[in-house]
Amino acid sequence: MVLGLIGLIVGVVIGIFGLLFSQNAQGRSRRALAEAEAKSITDRAALDGQQVLLKAEEKAKVVTDESTELALRRRRELDKEDERLQKRREDLDNRFERMEQREQTLNKRQSVMDRQRADLQKLQDERTAELQRIAQLTVDEARAELMQTAEKDARNDMARIIRQVEAEAREDADNRAREVIALAVQRLASEHVSEISVSVVSLPSDEMKGRIIGRAGRNIRSFELATGVDVVVDDTPEAITISSFDPVRREVAKRAMAKLVTDGRIHPARIEKLVEDARGEVDQIIRTEGESAAYVTGIAGLHPEILKLLGRLKFRYSYGQNMHAHAIETAHIAGMIAAELGADVQIAKAGGLLHDLGKAIDHEVEGTHALIGAEFCKRYGVTAKVINCIAAHHHEVEQECTEAYIVEAADAISGARPGARRESLDAYVRRVRTLEEIANSFDGVEQSYALQAGREVRIIVRPEQLDDLGALQLSREIAKKIEETMQYPGQIKVQVIRETRSIEYAR
Repeated sequence: MVLGLIGLIVGVVIGIFGLLFSQNAQGRSRRALAEAEAKSITDRAALDGQQVLLKAEEKAKVVTDESTELALRRRRELDKEDERLQKRREDLDNRFERMEQREQTLNKRQSVMDRQRADLQKLQDERTAELQRIAQLTVDEARAELMQTAEKDARNDMARIIRQVEAEAREDADNRAREVIALAVQRLASEHVSEISVSVVSLPSDEMKGRIIGRAGRNIRSFELATGVDVVVDDTPEAITISSFDPVRREVAKRAMAKLVTDGRIHPARIEKLVEDARGEVDQIIRTEGESAAYVTGIAGLHPEILKLLGRLKFRYSYGQNMHAHAIETAHIAGMIAAELGADVQIAKAGGLLHDLGKAIDHEVEGTHALIGAEFCKRYGVTAKVINCIAAHHHEVEQECTEAYIVEAADAISGARPGARRESLDAYVRRVRTLEEIANSFDGVEQSYALQAGREVRIIVRPEQLDDLGALQLSREIAKKIEETMQYPGQIKVQVIRETRSIEYAR
């Protein structure tokens, strides 16, 4: 570029000089001068061109050096960026690999969970099928039955609330009258229960009381556990009191205690033996009383099992009336009425004697005592008319013969005579029996006894099934169930006894 500029300048100068030379031949001197000046200018221009060229080369070198340095710096930056990108790519590859591994692990866990879910569903289906087979109900039927039960409970609660609201709306005079009547009935019931639920055993001396109690109460505890009664040792001279709502237990305990006092050897092993002997004696009394009732009323051919239940009525009371005496009395009354009306005297007597037989086992079998007694007698070959007399005396089945009406009338006469019954006693017996039934309904309970006129229930548990903590939990559960299912004045003590015996023989 510089050389071209120099050539252009030289050409212009030469042209100028040529033009001057051609126009003025006379100015040769001037031409020479001009040529010299042109040469000088040319030399000066060449020198300037060289200087310009050198400057241009230097500038180009500077620019080249700067470009090279910039290119190197840019290359280094690009290398660093490439290295950083490579490192990021490696990090991304590693992360991707980890994600793939995690995804594989999750897939494996998901497959395991799917298998477990399938196994659980299969197990649930099997359990549902088994429950349906055991209950003989499908899920929909069980749900429908549950809904019916819930609806029934809700209706019962609604009816109870309605009755409560109605009761609260009554006048104060009526409420006061009910309180007075309830108080009078309660006081009368307490006196009556005290008379028939306590037996007194005479002692030769007060020293015998200490031997009955034993060291640390061992003997009296063993006696109470074996008999299910409450032994009261108080300040009464030369006497102890045996308390129990069950007359059979009380009679067994009374006889066993009398034998212990006479024998003088009082220790747990001897107590258990004499209690078993007393039970055998009471069983013999029951058989004797059953045969005596059949003999007195003139009813022959009864099965021994029926006679046994008839003898148990000796220790059964209803509304304060002894059922054994009531059965004999009803049989005599029915026989007299049948004789006057021209009916079958033997059928009327048999129906009267056996009409309350179910009361001997109504605490063991579900149902009313009339139907229970009729079913029991039917099992042992009693005639159909007598069975109808038993089952129909409370109108639970249709009366099919004249003797059934006669037995019903005789039962009403025997129960309605003055002094025959007291309703408070039957309620008391039901309450204490319910206490024992509630206690026996729990797992691990071996025996249970209601004591102190139903104010205490003593429960003996199997030590191999319940530990000490389980016994504590059991007492709470029984107390809660009593609170939910029973109505009673005051409070009821729930006592759970867990005793472990270890026996070994020295030879």
